[in-house]
Amino acid sequence: MLPNLTPEKMEKLLKQLGITTEPIEAEEVIIKTKAGEIKIKNPEVVKTNIKGKIVFQVSGEFEEEPYTDDDIKLVMEESGCDDVELVKKTLKETNGDIVEAIMRLKQSTA
Repeated sequence: MLPNLTPEKMEKLLKQLGITTEPIEAEEVIIKTKAGEIKIKNPEVVKTNIKGKIVFQVSGEFEEEPYTDDDIKLVMEESGCDDVELVKKTLKETNGDIVEAIMRLKQSTA
């Protein structure tokens, strides 16, 4: 267990171990996956350098979206719907199923 250290002493100890940290002011963090995107709103991001290896620690409010920006564009083009929010809502309802989303939007505009 670490002794009761002040933040200054802790930072000095970490530097001696070759570890430096730096806060990063970020408005949003987006992680793109094959299954969609994870968006982290109001994130707290810390960049840590551990002997040359860079590590990012991210915390905040997150939401998973089962679609990407490219999916939105494709659904808009194929369905003829120009309402981005409606397209996003439909993609969420279909768990990112592009074909299903296009079919639903075409039916609703017919």
